[in-house]
Amino acid sequence: MIVKLQDPRAAEKLFEGWYETVIWSCLDRVMGCMYADSEEHPVTAAACLGDFCFLAGEPSEELLQECAGQSEREMLILVGREERWNTLIEKCFPEKIRKFTRYAFRKDPASFDEENLRAEAAKLPEEFEIRLMDETLYGRCRQEEWSKDLAGQFRDYTHFNQYAVGIVAVKGDEIVAGASAYSAYKGGIEVEIDTKEAYRRRGLATACGARLILECKKRGLYPSWDAHNLQSKRLAQKLGYQFDYEYTSYELF
Repeated sequence: MIVKLQDPRAAEKLFEGWYETVIWSCLDRVMGCMYADSEEHPVTAAACLGDFCFLAGEPSEELLQECAGQSEREMLILVGREERWNTLIEKCFPEKIRKFTRYAFRKDPASFDEENLRAEAAKLPEEFEIRLMDETLYGRCRQEEWSKDLAGQFRDYTHFNQYAVGIVAVKGDEIVAGASAYSAYKGGIEVEIDTKEAYRRRGLATACGARLILECKKRGLYPSWDAHNLQSKRLAQKLGYQFDYEYTSYELF
C-alpha cells in the first residue's frame, strides 16, 4: 500500500546523495510531498512537486501508478534514480510517455561572476523595466498561462515571500518575462524562467536571470538550475552555471 508520508524524512536515506532541489523541498517540508510504501521503513519512495516526480529505492509499479493518479497536472515529468526505474516507466506507460534528456548543473555559489551578471542585467532594452516581484505582480503572474510557473507552485504570496524571490520584466503595465522560483527549499530556490511569446529573443530571459541570481546572492539563497532543453542549458552557462551531467527523464501525458 502506498501512503503519503507524514514525515518525509523517513525516506531520506533513499534519496541520499541525489542533489535535486525538488527532493530537498519535500524533505524540508517547504512544499511538495513524499509518497512511499511504508511510514516508518520505506523501500521505495517518490518526491513529488508540481510537474516533477523523483523516484528512488526499489522500483515499484504501484508507486508509479499512485503518482500518476495523484497528479493534477496534464503532464508529469518522471525521473528515476537508476536504470531499473526507466525500464519500469517504459513498461508501465508505453503509449503515454516521451523520453528526453535534462541537464544538471553544479550547485556552486562560487561559479557566479557578479560583474558579468550586472553587465548582462544592464543589457535590458530601454523600453522594458525589471521589477522585484511583489504581491500584485505575483498575483498577475498566476493569472496568465505562460507565466503561471513563475509563481504557481506556492500556496500564496505569503508562502512565496517567506522562502523565495522573483524578478519580472515589464513593458508599461504588461508583464513580458520573468525569472523566479519554481519551487523552494530551506536555503535556496529552483529557477524558472519564462518569456511571453511575442517578446522572445530580445535578451529578456538573460537580463531577468542575471538579476535573479544577484538578488538570491544578496539574500543568501542558492538559485539552483536544471535545464529542460539545450536552449535552457546554454542560457544557464551564459549566466555562469557549470554543467555537471545529463539525465534521462520522461514526460507522462
